[in-house]
Amino acid sequence: MPELHELTALEQLDRLRRGELSPRELVDHYLARIERLDAELGAFVEVTADAARERADAVAEFPKALALWGLPFADKDLVERAGVPTRFGSRAFADHVPETSDELVQVLDDAGAISLGKTNTPEFGMPSYTEPISARPARTPYDLSLGAGGSSGGAAVAVAAGLLPVAPGSDGGGSVRIPAAATGLVGLKPSRGRIPASPGFTNVGGLAVAGPLARTVSDAALLFDAMIGEGRVTGGWPYATVAPSWDGGAFLNAAIRGEGRFQIGVTTSSPWETAYEIVVGPEAHDALRLAREQLDAIGHGLQEFALEPEEGYAAAFTTLWQGGASGIPIEGEQLEQVEPLTRWLVETGRRVGARELAAALGWLTRYERRVIRQLSRFDAVLTPTLAMTPRPIGWYDPDDAMRNFGQQVQYTPFTSFVNVSGLPAITLPVHVTASGLPMGVQLIGRPGREDVLLAIGAQLERRLDWQERHPAAWNQ
Repeated sequence: MPELHELTALEQLDRLRRGELSPRELVDHYLARIERLDAELGAFVEVTADAARERADAVAEFPKALALWGLPFADKDLVERAGVPTRFGSRAFADHVPETSDELVQVLDDAGAISLGKTNTPEFGMPSYTEPISARPARTPYDLSLGAGGSSGGAAVAVAAGLLPVAPGSDGGGSVRIPAAATGLVGLKPSRGRIPASPGFTNVGGLAVAGPLARTVSDAALLFDAMIGEGRVTGGWPYATVAPSWDGGAFLNAAIRGEGRFQIGVTTSSPWETAYEIVVGPEAHDALRLAREQLDAIGHGLQEFALEPEEGYAAAFTTLWQGGASGIPIEGEQLEQVEPLTRWLVETGRRVGARELAAALGWLTRYERRVIRQLSRFDAVLTPTLAMTPRPIGWYDPDDAMRNFGQQVQYTPFTSFVNVSGLPAITLPVHVTASGLPMGVQLIGRPGREDVLLAIGAQLERRLDWQERHPAAWNQ
């Protein structure tokens, strides 16, 4: 008999709905694992055990048709939940307890899910690694000396180590796909505007979107449908109902079917390569090669191509990233409490004039059109997710902000341009290195075609069985 966390999220949901398992029993199972294992993993920054148990007892009386009825999850520590400390990964908000909840919290609550607390994130979600001064680093459970990536690093660790069945994250430059690749998970960045609830303080340029992290493609699709708003209560409690037309969600159905043959482009080019030396490591090439071989065997068409060089990308994106950071609500003495990278981003961002920011936004808008044009001849485009294996804890320079930013670019050169272009993308954990580390690939889709990415992902999953791979913590 498998342990509860060894079941997929869909299998757990099925047991809940059939009455073989209660929401309280499932919550208690995960809370026990968090208490036993998380001290060395760094997945959580706040565990709300009493509130979760109380919520589980209440959810037991809700309609079982809800999309996530009784399933545990956790809020990323960039998302405000009323009455729960929300620190945004920063010492500057150490005592912040919000009075109201963000929209995404309400969406997942209305789907019947149960929050167990807050997952670890870097300061204000700005870096692509999760090693905040305010908390423990989030470590990939495959090697505790290595980081889990970011900014949804804690969420990814929790799912990979079996502390949660699924978890929501947010992605403004790769923050779902990067930690998914570093921890052996499926991570989906939706199309711009697909999920109405927008994460973060500011979203200049529409870069950031919420997205799911899961061990399987179907589990990711299940959470994705719920984050969109499928399978929610309507009418308000206690007279709530679930829309009778809800049949499991269109994207979950696409993932379960896993049908279709598609034309797939393959590239290792990056718009950052005109400004930084981008070296794609052998492990990333191995992952890409394996994915290509499997896709070819399935019957997809494959074609190599290169993105057109973009001399202005690095400057425009950096300006936009700084401009977004300028809106972080820290002033005066609070600036003394933040990390050097954050302070550099905030201070340089506040020196960016409206004309300069408008010019960067205009350049990136035109770039978006050029990228979509280049990719339009393909149903999907295959790239590495990361250029290197997961980075050691402490690898990023904590004091030299510009060098730190460059290190992030060199580790993650394939993710941010997808946010700029508003396209959907999914990380798939296709490969394991000789030392046992997961390595993922990225599939980028046409606007609004997450269904194609989920279908291709499901086909690869059937052949590679990555859902059977687990770190040591899985069996503890």
